[in-house]
Amino acid sequence: MMREVSNRIVARRDWLRWSLGAILGGVSGGLASCQSAQRSGRTYQVGSKNKDWHSEEFRKMVTLGESTTAGGWSTSPERCWVPVLAALINDFQTQPIEYVNSGIGANVISRRSPSYEHSGKPAALERLDKHVIVHKPDLLVVSYGLNDARGATPLDLFREEMERLLSEVRREIQPLIVLLSPYYMSDFDRYGPHWNHATLEIFAEFGRATAEIATANECLYADVLSAAAGADWVVHHDTVHQNDVGHRLVAHRIFEVLAQNCSGIAKKTRAAEKISPRWRDESVLKADYGY
Repeated sequence: MMREVSNRIVARRDWLRWSLGAILGGVSGGLASCQSAQRSGRTYQVGSKNKDWHSEEFRKMVTLGESTTAGGWSTSPERCWVPVLAALINDFQTQPIEYVNSGIGANVISRRSPSYEHSGKPAALERLDKHVIVHKPDLLVVSYGLNDARGATPLDLFREEMERLLSEVRREIQPLIVLLSPYYMSDFDRYGPHWNHATLEIFAEFGRATAEIATANECLYADVLSAAAGADWVVHHDTVHQNDVGHRLVAHRIFEVLAQNCSGIAKKTRAAEKISPRWRDESVLKADYGY
């Protein structure tokens, strides 16, 4: 119990250190992280306009990732971030988006990852044909970094393999691609020597690298690490996966990025607003004060 409490204190301390860096630009390249996210279209600058990355409604989404993508550990399948994100999108479309969840637990990005032999196989780069390309999505969400960071994948190797993944996908299909940072975790020492190589600061480094890859390769980037804001209560009691609340935060962060950058999500709303009834009635509130 004392070790668990100590690990949580360390995780929280690392989170606070990283957050302070993001605000002040001083620790662990926090400013670079903010700038990368900004270049990837998540942070609005006064006077600027975001590029419209997708002007039509989405038809099909594929999510490629590891155990949290697969649903670990939401209390039911529909509370996983993937169907929650689909429901958010569907709320604003005339036709529902289809989705395929291609998450595999303990998955890593490639066979070259040091933890590959201890991972959930096949790796991302081994399964693109059957788990992504064959479905021909127009929206692809890619979630890697958490297991590679925990499994000691060097950051340069992770960059190289992620860029290769993007290249191989785009050789066959042209979806809008959203890359995710690692998720928030609350304990890094619980799952043995093959998976204990990360900290929140290392997660932040993988997030910054992913944001830079997104910018260089015309992808969007969603910082789901910061969405948790260091709250341990959005993580499952196993300390690794998101719980129902964490899954909701992840889905909303991705939807936020899509809504800010894809006008197709607003297409139905913009048509409806021209004919919707004016339903507001503030007369009682005003009458309370004699107006």
